[in-house]
Amino acid sequence: MEMSYDEVRKIHRFEKNTSQLMEVAPDFYEELHAFLKLEKQKYLESLKTFSIAKTRDFTNLKKMVEEIFSLREKKILNRALIASRTKEVSEENLTAQEKKVFKKLIELLEQHNAILHDLFETDEFPVQKRAFDADESKIEILDDVPSFVGYDMKEYGPFSKGDVVSVPPKIGKLLSSRKLGLLKEQGG
Repeated sequence: MEMSYDEVRKIHRFEKNTSQLMEVAPDFYEELHAFLKLEKQKYLESLKTFSIAKTRDFTNLKKMVEEIFSLREKKILNRALIASRTKEVSEENLTAQEKKVFKKLIELLEQHNAILHDLFETDEFPVQKRAFDADESKIEILDDVPSFVGYDMKEYGPFSKGDVVSVPPKIGKLLSSRKLGLLKEQGG
């Protein structure tokens, strides 16, 4: 689809009036860049002829594009925040550039969420991944396991199928006996 002033106005109106991202072409920003380049040339020509209407059009176009970008950015941030918590990732209606940003945001938010998780899991701070402890068992998770409180009153999980986790031997044996985990290693 050829980018036009009316198309930008339509996208602006949609982004402003809904919480969903409007479906745009994967190369939306490239199309928008080419369109803005042409419009900027017209604007610069209008300065020579003192055309106030053309100047106003470009100023309005610039404001709309900035607001579209800002609105989409907020929606992407919100979607990434939700995805980092629910693990339900949807790249629907994201441009190629937005998909890259979205994936990086989820990674950062998951790292940040690990801080909260580790506050309850370890006595160590700052937060860091623990090395394998001799008093722990490594277990491969065979099925999704919701979070639960163990005999030691610590919360474990949630675990996803395929995860390899370090847990106390009693928790490892429990998961193994319930066919939820496959014991990999066991400490002392």
